[in-house]
Amino acid sequence: MERSANAVWKGSIKEGSGVVSTASGTLQDTKYSFKSRFEDGQGTNPEELIGAAHAGCYAMAFSLMLGEAGFQPNSIDAKADVSLVEADDGFKIDAVKLTVKADIDDISEEKFQELANQAKNDCPVSKLLTAEISLQATLN
Repeated sequence: MERSANAVWKGSIKEGSGVVSTASGTLQDTKYSFKSRFEDGQGTNPEELIGAAHAGCYAMAFSLMLGEAGFQPNSIDAKADVSLVEADDGFKIDAVKLTVKADIDDISEEKFQELANQAKNDCPVSKLLTAEISLQATLN
């Protein structure tokens, strides 16, 4: 299975801008620019899109882990904060902080934390990223 997205950039790094689109059409010519990435400009940026992908992947993986353990989640609210820093060799993503709040009946805190961490480790996007990935999990 392959999924695809594409980006078109026009102009210089600071004055130029681009658009990103997904094959599914969910994103269609969604604007991004230097300002939307490094300042407070309108549009998206790669880190935000990585965060969305990671949060979505994690929530699905957690649901799978819970189901395999015999639990049915009422809701899973996952957030991924992606950290972009300037390093000696240029900019890099150095960390992703996953935060999850879940409503799950009849699960112990210990089992909840075990499955939350298993999902963090087994999520395909987590496996792709080499940045430090932390997790804060809260059972409602």
